[in-house]
Amino acid sequence: QLQLVESGGGFVQPGGSLRLSCTASGFTLDYYAIGWFRQAPGKEREGVSCISRSGGYTKYVDSVKGRFTISRSRDNAKSTVYLQINSLKPEDTAVYYCAASSRGYSSRWYSEYEYDYWGQGTQVTVSS
Repeated sequence: QLQLVESGGGFVQPGGSLRLSCTASGFTLDYYAIGWFRQAPGKEREGVSCISRSGGYTKYVDSVKGRFTISRSRDNAKSTVYLQINSLKPEDTAVYYCAASSRGYSSRWYSEYEYDYWGQGTQVTVSS
C-alpha cells in the first residue's frame, strides 16, 4: 500500500522552529513532485510549498516566503522531503500534510487536485 508519512510537528512558541519530514511507504519519493499543505481549524487546506522531482524548482505561498524552506534528500536508498519552518507565528498553527504528484512540478502546485497521494498530517501548534 502506498503511503506518505509526515513527522516533526509539535508545540512551539512564537519565533521558534520545526523541521517537518515526509517519507514514503511502498514507493519512493524520487519520481514525484512533493507539496506541503496545511489546514487550520475552520479554514480550507492551502498549498504552502512544493519541490520538483530534481529539487531544482521550489515554490512557496507568499505568507511563508523567507521563513519556510523545502528540500529533499536521499540517504541509504530512502528519500525524504523536509520543510524547515522558522520564525513561527500563531497563524502558522495547522495540520501540515505532504502530498506526492506523479505529474511532476506544475504551475498549479498549490492545488490539491494536482496530487495523487497524501499523508495523514502532523500537527503544528504555535502559542505562547
